[in-house]
Amino acid sequence: MGKIIAVANQKGGVGKSTTVINIAAYFGSRDMKILCVDADPQGNSTTGFGIKKKSVEISTYDIMTGKARIQEAVIETEFKGVSIVPATEDLAGCEIELASNENRVNRLKMQLLSCKEDYDYIIIDCPPALGTITINCLVAADSIIVPMLAEFYALEGLSQLVNTIKIVKSNYNPSLEIEGILFTMFDGRLNVANDVVAEVEKYFPDKVFETKIPRNVRISEAPSHGKPVMYYDKTSKGAESYELVCHELLGEALELPKKKRRGIFTFKK
Repeated sequence: MGKIIAVANQKGGVGKSTTVINIAAYFGSRDMKILCVDADPQGNSTTGFGIKKKSVEISTYDIMTGKARIQEAVIETEFKGVSIVPATEDLAGCEIELASNENRVNRLKMQLLSCKEDYDYIIIDCPPALGTITINCLVAADSIIVPMLAEFYALEGLSQLVNTIKIVKSNYNPSLEIEGILFTMFDGRLNVANDVVAEVEKYFPDKVFETKIPRNVRISEAPSHGKPVMYYDKTSKGAESYELVCHELLGEALELPKKKRRGIFTFKK
C-alpha cells in the first residue's frame, strides 16, 4: 500500500509545488508509481508537469465535491512513472461548497483510499492557507513535508502550521507525522539563514532535512518549460539537491552518481 505525503505551508512562495514536482519526478525515475494530487487552486503542480489547465475536464474540485471518482481525474504525465490529479481555478469555490457538509474534512481521504494500493507514493500539493482543503489534505496524509524559507517571519508560519497539525492529529488523524522540514531557496552565506536553521533544529530535532535546496536559476526556469528540474537540467545544483532530498526520504546514503570528468583539452592523433 502506498504512502501519502502532504507538502504544506500556509505561506505562499516557499517552493511547495516545486518540491512536489521534483520529488515525484525523481521517485518516478526510480521505477516507482507516483500520483500527485494538485489541491492548490493556483494549479502550479499541474502546469509544472506541462499540463494546460484549459484542457482539464475533471479536476481536484470534482473529486472533493463528489462529482467524480478520483480514477476519472487521473492524467498520466509525459514523465516516467508520474500521474496527476490536476487542479483548476474552480477549486477555490470548494471551501464554500463544503462548508455545510458534515463530512467535509474526509472528502479527499475517502477518494484516496480507493486508489492508495495502486501507487508507491501519493504526493499532495496543499494550498497556501489553513482552510478546509488543507485540512482535507492533512486528514488524508500519512506524513507531511514542510518547505520553508530560512527567514524569521517563516518561524511564525511554522508555529501556526504545527498547531494545525496537532489539532488534526487529536481529532481526525492520530497517525499524522512530520516527515521533515525542508529549507528552500537557501543561502548558507547569510547569518540569518543559519540562525533560523539552528532555531528550527532546536525545536524539531531529527526533523530537518540535511539537504537544503539552494536558490537556483534552473529550478526557477524549469516550470516555464513544463518540466521537473531533473528533466530540464539534470546536472544543475537544483536537480542534484532534490535528488539528495529523495535519498533522505528513502533512507539512502547522501551520495550522487559520480560524473565523468572531461578533459579540458583534446588532442588529435
